[in-house]
Amino acid sequence: MASLECDPYRALVEQSPTMVWRSGRDAGCDFVNARWLAFTGRSLAQELGEGWAESIHPGDAAASRALYLDRFARREAFEREHRLRRHDGVYRYVCDRGAPYLDADGAFAGFIGSCVDVDDRRRAEAVAGGVEFFEMSLDHMCVAGFDGYLKRVNPSWTRTLGWTEAELLARPSIEFVHPDDRAMTLEARSLLKQGEPLRALTNRYQCRDGSYRWFEWRSVSDPARGQVYATARDLTTEREARETREQLQRQLILADRMASVGTLAAGVAHEINNPLGYVIANLDMLAEEMRRMSAGSLAAQMAECVEMAGDAREGAERIRKIVRGLKTFSRAEEERRTVIDVRPVLELSIDMAFNEIRHRARLVKDYGETPRVEADDARLGQVFTNLLVNAAQALPDGGAEANEIRVVTSTDALGRAVIEVRDTGGGIPEGVLGRIFEPFFTTKPVGVGTGLGLFVCHNIITSMGGEITAANLPGRGAVLRVTLPAAVDRAQVGAGPTEPPEATASRRARVLVVDDERAVGVILARVLRAHDMTCVTTAREALDLLLSDQRFDVILSDLMMPSMSGMDLYEELARLRPEAAERMVFMSGGAFTQAAVAFLERVPNERIEKPFAAATVRALVQRFVS
Repeated sequence: MASLECDPYRALVEQSPTMVWRSGRDAGCDFVNARWLAFTGRSLAQELGEGWAESIHPGDAAASRALYLDRFARREAFEREHRLRRHDGVYRYVCDRGAPYLDADGAFAGFIGSCVDVDDRRRAEAVAGGVEFFEMSLDHMCVAGFDGYLKRVNPSWTRTLGWTEAELLARPSIEFVHPDDRAMTLEARSLLKQGEPLRALTNRYQCRDGSYRWFEWRSVSDPARGQVYATARDLTTEREARETREQLQRQLILADRMASVGTLAAGVAHEINNPLGYVIANLDMLAEEMRRMSAGSLAAQMAECVEMAGDAREGAERIRKIVRGLKTFSRAEEERRTVIDVRPVLELSIDMAFNEIRHRARLVKDYGETPRVEADDARLGQVFTNLLVNAAQALPDGGAEANEIRVVTSTDALGRAVIEVRDTGGGIPEGVLGRIFEPFFTTKPVGVGTGLGLFVCHNIITSMGGEITAANLPGRGAVLRVTLPAAVDRAQVGAGPTEPPEATASRRARVLVVDDERAVGVILARVLRAHDMTCVTTAREALDLLLSDQRFDVILSDLMMPSMSGMDLYEELARLRPEAAERMVFMSGGAFTQAAVAFLERVPNERIEKPFAAATVRALVQRFVS
């Protein structure tokens, strides 16, 4: 190849619009043309030797230098793009190409190469790539203005929501947002206007068919331009799947609870029939003794009547507790956590499972102090009942004197409530000890156990932030241990209903009783004989009385009645006589419908559960006339 020192070639190279360079046999630069010097703003002396590398961007210099020396050693051509500093300090991408050249004798003389500015081309490609990504993205991408309108949306919007691009750009974007989510969305937008990025916002956008899709947003803004750049991921399918899983889990928990109720049904019937038998017998005897009171020693007969009435009251209270336990245990509503003491829940579970226990073992209660916990009493009772029944079924029937089930409560070193159910059975085989909380795993015969009980117990306790473990005891038997964290708020304890003190004498109240069971009105009239009582058996009769000129201090109304319910009566009074609606007290043996549950959650009026104690009713009326 001719030397660059030859005048025709040198003039051609110097006038070239391309930056040209050359290196000698030592790999050091020995020539750059005028175009190179004009680009870098440096002198020829500064570029010679290793000086040329000083203008390469620090982030590219090492790799570019290594590639050049490697190809120089191999005598092979190379091509690389890197950033080169321009005379104004701006780095521009250049495409650097080099190849070996020979002297007049055909010997290797060094490398000769050129650099071409490709920065504009790279930027154009980047923009084109960004446009392609914007159009093809499965996520929802958009550019929005601070004026509240979308300026540009990608096709994912129209595919998902069904609106055309023109329809999406024509209206303020907040109009597409679900009304319940608008305040939150507008607050987030105000932060974007201040230049703060939005990393997590979830809201619902309306589809053309009226349905809504859940979006999760990531957004940044450019306050100088008044624009927001955002991407949204469609979470609808994911949320629906999660809701389905949660619904299935709730159904599984309820199904296991109902299976437990089925297991305990015979025992519950036995427990109810025992006290019910002597309640009825005592009431029969009371009736007979009343008829004989005209003869004999009245004082002695009255004392016996009082004793029989006391026995009947005790039996009725036992039945009330069992029914209350069944009602709590079979509750199908959403989980409702409150701060509770574990002991009343344990007692309720023992009552439910006692018939399973009594023929197999002695029950020992070893209660130590425990902190209050935040839990759902029905679900916690489900766990305790399962553990008690499992302990009983681990023991042979008929060995009550030889076997023991011990319920122990305590507080551990971390301040947590610990509840243990211990039995003196054969223990848990070591080979299955680690599997007993797995779904569908059971050591019971086919048809006896579902294998879901302990699995559900594990899910319930862990959802409350607690632990449930199993271990074998030294000697014989096993222990199931539940550990629950202490509640943060210990102010309220759901310790169950307590008997109020007997109400002191007060002015006579006008009381209206509305119940389709005539006997309920009769007994309430007897209990409240110190007041002026009016009893009706339909809500329609009550409404007619209340819309007339008659005024009542208290209205005791059954919640569920045929034709017109207590709920219907309340709604009519709230519309026509709101002052009377405020004085309604609802009596219920259990809100069994979704409508009744929702009504009681919405309406603040007092309510009393059936069966109720006389003192409870008297104290309630006292509060209205005090």
